[in-house]
Amino acid sequence: MTKMLQINNLVKEYSIGSEKIRALDGVSFSANEGEIVGLIGRSGGGKSTLLNIIRGLERFDEGVLNLDGLEVAPNSTEETFSELKRNTAIHLQRSFALWSDYVVNDVVRKIYSLKIGYEGMPPEDLPEYDDMVEEAMKYLKMVGMEGKARHIDYALSGGEKQRVIIARQLAKKPKILLLDEPATMACPATKQELLDTIKNVNRETGLTVLCASHLPDIHRYLTDRLIWIENGKVVSEGDPGSVIDDFLKDIPEQIPLPKKRPGRKRIAIKAENISHSFYLISVRGKTLSFDSINFNINQGDITSIIGPSGAGKTVMWNILSGFIFPKQGQVLYRHGDEWVNMSKYHKRRMEIRRRIGIMFQEFALSPHETIIDQLAFKLGVKGQQVINEARERAEELGIQAEVLDKLYQIVDMPETSAKDKLEELGFSPAILGDLFPRFPRTETIKYAESVFGALDLPMNVLDKYPQELSGGEKVRAMLAITLAHRPDILLLDEPFGDLDPITLRDVTNSLKRINAEFGTTIVLISHHLDFVREVSHRVILIEDGEFIMDGKPEPVCNELIRRSGVTYMHHT
Repeated sequence: MTKMLQINNLVKEYSIGSEKIRALDGVSFSANEGEIVGLIGRSGGGKSTLLNIIRGLERFDEGVLNLDGLEVAPNSTEETFSELKRNTAIHLQRSFALWSDYVVNDVVRKIYSLKIGYEGMPPEDLPEYDDMVEEAMKYLKMVGMEGKARHIDYALSGGEKQRVIIARQLAKKPKILLLDEPATMACPATKQELLDTIKNVNRETGLTVLCASHLPDIHRYLTDRLIWIENGKVVSEGDPGSVIDDFLKDIPEQIPLPKKRPGRKRIAIKAENISHSFYLISVRGKTLSFDSINFNINQGDITSIIGPSGAGKTVMWNILSGFIFPKQGQVLYRHGDEWVNMSKYHKRRMEIRRRIGIMFQEFALSPHETIIDQLAFKLGVKGQQVINEARERAEELGIQAEVLDKLYQIVDMPETSAKDKLEELGFSPAILGDLFPRFPRTETIKYAESVFGALDLPMNVLDKYPQELSGGEKVRAMLAITLAHRPDILLLDEPFGDLDPITLRDVTNSLKRINAEFGTTIVLISHHLDFVREVSHRVILIEDGEFIMDGKPEPVCNELIRRSGVTYMHHT
């Protein structure tokens, strides 16, 4: 068979401070013309670095890369790297970069850019205009999107957008298509759409594909051959099933799910008659509505909310978190013997928020502060006595109770949302430091000990910066910061979606330990059904804003799979 890609002894080093990190350490492999080759490995093992080098986005330190006769070395000219870029295309998991235009025009722009060097729409009186539209339609047909050619792209579903992006990549006429975690964060139905699209494109065009993903199901369904990369080195390569079995040999044993305590369940959160409507740009431009949804979250349970993309999971999670207020109905949290409505101002609402830990999908540790500094900030915001002390400081600063309540909501928001909200209220970020000063070091260490123990994190992590931690340590450090004040309730919005299976098992075991040791009530959203099955006492399925099913993990997850019509999960 013709070799399309040959990689020989590739070495790539990065400098972090005075230290050199070897991201790739003598990597060698090849990909044949028309072959779909997979890359698997732990988070941070070098997969993305390798794809960026093949794409021509990064230079390397040693070795040779050969793409269909184009030889690239560390000292190659800029022209050679530009040629490499012209001959490769990459699809990233979080990339939705499309023009606000008709779908067909998204692809026409890419075709025209090969002629003029930048993306613009060709004038309709251009002699080649009709040919370009015809060519664009050919690529859209290949990805199953010809029926949406005259739809505006912002009205497409997530899976449809991904397919248009692949059509745009095909318009470049690349010699190899690179996929970097193309479907990791997607729901099962979107994953299936994308995987089938890639298979179809490969079958129709004979395009060589190199796919990096740490999800075994994707490789079993998609790839002809699999390469395992760990710590920048090729560990093994061959039949996908055999390589996956080797890769998963080191996965930690799962600890048992904590048993539910006997007796009548005490309710922690009540969602009563929740009605809300919102416009979903990402899902066919339609309005999605919740209409009188009712459910309870039991104290001490791990409850997962699942459903297809655009089902309303994150909106429901935001309503439970008190970031979005429903049009009708209420979310009530137990506070001692009373119930506090999170959907409107209540004098006890700050106490409820203090007892909640929140972790977002796009969580980020600050690269400029050590873990102990970030813990000290969180304890200053969520520690035992901070509410009363903040009220005293607010009074001295002339800040009213209702404004303080809004400021306290901001400490749980993602950074960009927090800045916008502060601006809206007329404050600079410094006000949070004035109202909620950091905990002293000795107190912070004392609070950290039990949480670090439950998360199996060594205490020396405290004095490290995030970039000095492994992928798994970063996630557990973020969990430790979220859990430092011992919240009664932990709300997680898909923060573990892009972890490899081995790291994810560590995190899953950590959540179970937290639930067992502290009795923490955990509510989470995830598209990762194996994770949901493993970590949940109970699962709630919602679709199109409707409450579909509620019960034990296995039947509820199976119902989502049935409704999604997916087959990649059953592939052997």
